[in-house]
Amino acid sequence: MSVSAIRYYEARGLVTPVRTSGNQRRFARSDIRRLSFALIAQRLGLTLTQIETELATLPRSRAPARQDWRRISMRIRGTLRAKIEMLERTRDLLDGCIGCGCLSLDRCVLYNPVDRASRAGAGPRFLLGDRPGDFGPIGPRRAGGSQKA
Repeated sequence: MSVSAIRYYEARGLVTPVRTSGNQRRFARSDIRRLSFALIAQRLGLTLTQIETELATLPRSRAPARQDWRRISMRIRGTLRAKIEMLERTRDLLDGCIGCGCLSLDRCVLYNPVDRASRAGAGPRFLLGDRPGDFGPIGPRRAGGSQKA
């Protein structure tokens, strides 16, 4: 973990190192566990606010116990599940039309003719959870109003 990250958590009062006579920081095991959680949580994509909120629930007087970690685990499962689903959608759709409006792939003409997905807002609409069918029948419009299947 970077020194600046450790200083951030220290400044927020989430870890409390003891200073040596040489002004070096020394951390109790409980603070090392807190910092380890913060490092893993960052890599999992939790925001600093989310990490800070969870660290604030841990006891200050002792090292966190299994039940403390279990409570945090239960609270962040939904966030992690949503991130996993987004990663899986990205993996599955990234080589095809993602509804971003670039219309650069042949498949975009089928799934997102004339950028119909932009009606739902900016960004890769299909990665964000919208589906091609959400914007009317799939397929480009033909002259005379008929649809290509």
